[in-house]
Formats: sequence, C-alpha cells, structure tokens
Amino acid sequence: MFSFERIDIKDVPWASIESIGERNIFQIQAWLNFLKEINKAEPIITAVKSDGNVIGYFTGLIVRRYGLKILGSPFRGWTTYFMGFNLPPGTSYHEILQAFLPFVFNDLGCHYLEIIDPNIRSEDCVGLPYKVEALPWYAIDLTKSEEELFSSMKSAGRNCIRKSIKNGVVIEEAPVIGFAEEYNAEFTEVLSKKSMVPTYSLENVNKLINLLLPTGNLLLLRALSPDGRCIATGIFLGYNKTAVFWGAASWRDYQSLRPNEPIAWYGMKAMKARGIQVLHLGGECEQYKEKLGCYEVKIYRLMKAKNVALEALINAVMSQKSSRFRNWALRRL
Repeated sequence: MFSFERIDIKDVPWASIESIGERNIFQIQAWLNFLKEINKAEPIITAVKSDGNVIGYFTGLIVRRYGLKILGSPFRGWTTYFMGFNLPPGTSYHEILQAFLPFVFNDLGCHYLEIIDPNIRSEDCVGLPYKVEALPWYAIDLTKSEEELFSSMKSAGRNCIRKSIKNGVVIEEAPVIGFAEEYNAEFTEVLSKKSMVPTYSLENVNKLINLLLPTGNLLLLRALSPDGRCIATGIFLGYNKTAVFWGAASWRDYQSLRPNEPIAWYGMKAMKARGIQVLHLGGECEQYKEKLGCYEVKIYRLMKAKNVALEALINAVMSQKSSRFRNWALRRL
C-alpha cells in the first residue's frame, strides 16, 4: 500500500533524494527557489511510502490563482520541462498515481494537479482518472560519439554549422555581465515575429542566472559575428545524466551568418563532456530540431481537477490551438 507524507522544506533530506532514481535539474533546490521567487510558489517535497517505508519522493510547487490551489510538477508557463517523482527502477507508477490523488485533493487541499514526469509511460495511466496529453518532444542521444552526433544531423544542419565557421562566427561561453539583457532583447525580437511576448521577464532571467550559476549546472553561450558583436545566445541546464536546451535567441538581421546551429552543436559537445546522456529540446520548432539530429520522445502531461465543473473550464481554456491565445493565458496565469 502506498502513502504520502509532506516534508517540511527545512527538513528535506536532499542527499537521500539524490540517491533514488534519476533526479533531474528541475528537482534541485536551486530550481525550486527560482520558481518560488518568480511565481510566488510554495515548494512541495513529499515522501512516497510503501507499507510505511520511504521508497521515493515527489517534487512540485503549489500556486494560488483566482481562488484555486494548484499543484504543478510542473505547471505550464513555468518554463520547466518536467519534474515528477524520484522512484527506484521497477516501481509501479500506475499504483502510485492512483493513490496520489486523494493525497493531493484531501491532504494538501488542492483543486488542480498537473504532472510531467519523463519516466511515466502511457500504459502507466490506463484506467486512471487523469487526462493524459502527449506532448510534442525532441531529444538528442549524447551517448553517441561526436562523429556520430554530427553525422546524425540532417545535411541542412551540418551545412549551417560549416557555413557559420566559414562566415567567421565564433561560439564562446559567455560572461555573466550583460548576458541576460542580450538574451532577453534577442528573445523578445524572436517572439515579436509571432506577435507574442515572453512569458518571463528580464528580471526572471537574471534570477535564473544568479541562482543556477553557483551550482555549476548552467551553461551560457553566445555567438559572435566577425566584428565581435553578439548575434545569438543559448542557455543549457545539465544535471546527472540529463540536460535541457532551455533557451535560444538571435538577432534577425544576422540570420544569414547561421549562428543558431553552431550554438546548439557547442552545447551538445559541452554537455556530452560533462557525462550527460540525453539532451532535451522540448517541443515546437520541429524543423530546427530535426536538423540537429533529434529523435521524438514520448512525454506526457497528466492533468486532474478536483471536480467535473472545474475540469471542464480548464480544458476549455487550455485546449485552444492558437499560440497567441495560449501566450495571453499563460502570461495571466
């Protein structure tokens, strides 16, 4: 029988969590502190027990919006790829997910739950009351040699990297001072082409850098034109065997120099050198990611509301296909 016990944040046994399963970058204390600051969220660390013995942990945060208490692990709009559980290999996710809902709605008093856990498979959710959404998702296998990684790219990706070198583009690990401002300006221009705005602010990018850089799990890259101007930027997060390409941006006027693909290539090699085995790039921008040799990954978002009326309302809002509408909604959430 599975049960759950919330742990006071001051008493969280971080070392014990580290020893169970494959903990990811979005479950570490620094990232939880980042989300706590930018979303006014309350970190939740829960011990997962089997017959009274702790076998794993759940990581998430609670936010309050429009009178609703929401548990996200993570919640959309948090620029957080995944969270979920830390469990020993072979543990039944199906049974844990089934037992978890009474704890969320009764013990924690939440009205709505979302989970994205890279270890949850579609078969784990069969027969359970969650709404399951398959997310468009791409990743790169960094266990390959550098030669295999480069040859796995489409010819368009390899040609962009070669062209950038020929054009005199230089990729370097960026100095911290001024990086957030440059990235934010480039990213704002990228989204303006879609009549959208960033769901996070310049202040939030600075907080991310300040909180994550001391951990050694953050890599900031920039591409320089032949005259030394920063024309593109990239943000990578890596921890244990998993990394994410968290952010990328560039100036439209310098696209002919092809700075984006070489930033990704530099990040892939740097993450591989750290012992990372999988680099996640998330969804959207399919053409760009396929050029880099990505493969599709099965990642699922699990959603559950406390009652039918609330579930219908949330589904109506979040099922909109328009990226502009989703952008508008997420900025308000």
